[in-house]
Amino acid sequence: MKFLLDMNLSPAWVPRLQEAGWEAWHWSEVGDAAASDAQIMAWSLANGYCVITNDLDFSAILAATKAKGPSILQVRGQDLSPATLADTLLGVLRSHIGALTNGAIVTLDLRAARVRTLPLS
Repeated sequence: MKFLLDMNLSPAWVPRLQEAGWEAWHWSEVGDAAASDAQIMAWSLANGYCVITNDLDFSAILAATKAKGPSILQVRGQDLSPATLADTLLGVLRSHIGALTNGAIVTLDLRAARVRTLPLS
C-alpha cells in the first residue's frame, strides 16, 4: 500500500513510514501546495494512494460523494508529530491494512482506531 500525507501533516512522517517499509510521499513532493482537497483525493485515487490526514474535509467529501476511494487514515489529536504517534500509527496501519486496501476511512486517536468501509451510506 502507498501513502500520501496531506499538507496538514509534517513531511517528517515520510521517512518514518519509509523506514517501516511503506511507500510514502508528502503532497508537497508530488503536487501543488494550493491544490484543493478534492484534487488531492483525485490524484490519490488515480495513483493508488491512501491519504493520511488530520483534515475532516476528506471524510466529508467521501460521505457526500459516496465514493469508494481513496482510503483515508484520519489522525486526530493535538500532537501529530512522528515522535509522539509513530508507533501507534504504524500499529494501526498493520492492523487495518486490509480495510485500507479495500476502501475505508480509519480514524485514529490516542484511545482507539475506528474503521468505516467505503462507500459510506
